[in-house]
Amino acid sequence: MKVTVVSRSGREVIKGGLELSDSATVADLQEAIHKRTKKFYPARQRLTLPLPPGSKERPTVLNYKKNLKEYQDGNLDSLTILFKDLGPQVSYRTLFFFEYLGPLVLYPFFYYFPVYQFLGYKGEHIMHPVQTYALYYWCFHYFKRIMETFFVHRFSHATSPLSNVFRNCAYYWTFGSYIAYYVNHPLYTPVGDLQMKIGFGFGLVCQLANFYCHILLRNLRRPDGNGGYQIPSGFLFNIVTCANYTTEIYQWLGFNIATQTVAGYIFLVVAASIMTNWALAKHRRLKKLFDGKDGRPKYPRRWVILPPVL
Repeated sequence: MKVTVVSRSGREVIKGGLELSDSATVADLQEAIHKRTKKFYPARQRLTLPLPPGSKERPTVLNYKKNLKEYQDGNLDSLTILFKDLGPQVSYRTLFFFEYLGPLVLYPFFYYFPVYQFLGYKGEHIMHPVQTYALYYWCFHYFKRIMETFFVHRFSHATSPLSNVFRNCAYYWTFGSYIAYYVNHPLYTPVGDLQMKIGFGFGLVCQLANFYCHILLRNLRRPDGNGGYQIPSGFLFNIVTCANYTTEIYQWLGFNIATQTVAGYIFLVVAASIMTNWALAKHRRLKKLFDGKDGRPKYPRRWVILPPVL
């Protein structure tokens, strides 16, 4: 079988094409491309079927497990594949580890070290109990996130663009430093004891609920990360499509109730906005997939992310 690999502009990526056996899989094709180009390792490749000119449909992405014959349309001797370079890739575990490591390390730096003296503050720095509890709460959260990355999460995609490491780290590390600066500041004014206990208590419950939501999501995927979309169910997923985002947002609400800083609430609003966009997209996708037609189950009526608001 001859496979012609072209870019979106129509230029041949592999001059003269590739000769593969009739039993070759998409993975075999990816390895053959890598062997000929060196630069384009399999995780960096996105292979699709060409679309007719003027078509507005989404192209069919080739599944690395499938046989190339399954994508042939009439012509059994040749196949044309559209190639896109996804750029340098890193594993999702690497991405998440570095984005969470920053806040985990930077926040204690503002608590334990005389940062404010270097910034011009010469007065006595007295730490309030809420600042100590905030440190424990913060570190528990990001340590939990790192442990979930390595031992709980199963990813539908093996890799992410390298550029996302810099973007995500900039987001998490900047906000981590921003919040730590104000919560640990010598002029910080603590909230009342009851408000602090309510905030941290509520937030801790949400953190534990978030962990359980991640366990439920893990069980929806096979160990190889595949398995297709399924309707999440159990616990808070019975009433909210993205219960994992819900508990993530509410646990930061608890932190802010207890610490009460403008920086913390800005982070809450930004994070909630990002997760709400993700949740709306996932909700639409699940409703489209599970439409109740042709034997498919119908997606139940649920809140999207923020009951009782959205």
